[in-house]
Amino acid sequence: MNVRPDFSKNANKAETAPAFLSVWDMHAYYGESYIVQGINFNVHEGEILALLGRNGAGKTTTLRAIARLDDPQVNHGEIWLDHKPLHTMRSHEASTVGLGLVPEDRRIIPGLTVEENLQLAQIAPPIGWSLDRLYDLFPRLGERRKQEGVTLSGGEQQMLSIARALARDIKVLLLDEPYEGLAPVIVDEIEKTLRVIKEQGMTTILVEQNAVRALQLADRAVILDTGSIVFDGTASEVLENAELRAEYLAI
Repeated sequence: MNVRPDFSKNANKAETAPAFLSVWDMHAYYGESYIVQGINFNVHEGEILALLGRNGAGKTTTLRAIARLDDPQVNHGEIWLDHKPLHTMRSHEASTVGLGLVPEDRRIIPGLTVEENLQLAQIAPPIGWSLDRLYDLFPRLGERRKQEGVTLSGGEQQMLSIARALARDIKVLLLDEPYEGLAPVIVDEIEKTLRVIKEQGMTTILVEQNAVRALQLADRAVILDTGSIVFDGTASEVLENAELRAEYLAI
């Protein structure tokens, strides 16, 4: 008889170090569909956390719940960022205390240039991310600053979407499928950028179907399966555990 592997010893364990962002007993729904079923995890300041799982596991739902978007509906649990209760806030309030979501569809604003997209997002005056600093980080955007944002290539639009989030001087970057549809050379470029901003102290949660690339970039990984956490540990543990990868990531 086949016995399902048990990786639960790594799941839902409180971290010993202080958490920068904490999700506690979070339940989330789309209508009557119970998607996220009481999950707990911590993210530490300056780390990259890969949030992984098969399609339908609840990854994007979790990300959107943290960002306090109107969907999904979160009716139980707490989310804390740097001692502030995100679970009591609406999305616009959460963004003012340091959350920046880069959605899968990027949502570049039509009719605005690259620079106008950035200026619209930027706080005034900018504290950490001036336009010059953003263009240093994304030279392609500097070259195309007067070009309409929606006419950029897919990779350049992804860069603009990340730069736009940073322009608000965020504390946590939430990335939903940032590699989707991009050529490997562009993924390499985006990964280099994410490493640079990590070195500068940015905390990142990354949802990505390309699990191997996400794990190679991340410090830690949380794996979801049907709305519950089945693993919470280091990214290297997942890369070294073929049974875990096969069971929950199909790799």
